[in-house]
Amino acid sequence: MSERPTLLLVHGAWHGSWCWNPLRTLLESHGWRVDTVDLPSVAPQDAPRHGMHDDAQAIRDAVTGPTVVIAHSYGGIPATQAATPEVQHLIYVAAFMPDVGDSLLNMVGGTAPPWWCAEEDVIHALTPETVFFNDVDAPPTDRLLPQSLKAFTDELTEAAWHGTPSTYVLCEKDNAIPPFAQEAMAGRATTIERLDAGHSPFLSCPQELAAIIENAVSLPRRPSPASE
Repeated sequence: MSERPTLLLVHGAWHGSWCWNPLRTLLESHGWRVDTVDLPSVAPQDAPRHGMHDDAQAIRDAVTGPTVVIAHSYGGIPATQAATPEVQHLIYVAAFMPDVGDSLLNMVGGTAPPWWCAEEDVIHALTPETVFFNDVDAPPTDRLLPQSLKAFTDELTEAAWHGTPSTYVLCEKDNAIPPFAQEAMAGRATTIERLDAGHSPFLSCPQELAAIIENAVSLPRRPSPASE
């Protein structure tokens, strides 16, 4: 890439763009332009509820030129739906990597994990300190917000990784998306990287994650296996 792309950070369920702050600071100190997006499916209890396609539109709106999209967890789903021709690379960080027709709910087997707590049209995460932040020194559990149920049931109509190069960052101590499930999804990616980390490496080991991202972005553009 002759000109550095913008790095767009897409958070996962229950989170906000705040979760990327340590990683963003590192990347910006290395000269990268970094943008974030707050997905509308994550909102306070009394707010309107939005689905996955609303999140995908928010990501599209945030892409204003050559961009690498870095998505975490649920964020991989709207990022896969949203990627435009200006997206040069997709990086999935312990993320769902779906295909057309998938939703998050069917990707977890159609049954809610025991740490989900459904309340009408929202889902709360139980025990986030052990599910999301098992290797984080100061778990930011007080910053999590309710997640729209609709975001977990909306199905994909497009899957950008079929034509866009991708990197999967597999987190081997993840309690949210088990490593064996990440392995299965990572087989769709152009490249696989691994971290000895839990579900939130942007908080527990941002330097290691930054190195993986910078290496992935510097690789020559090439087709994904699915398009060959």
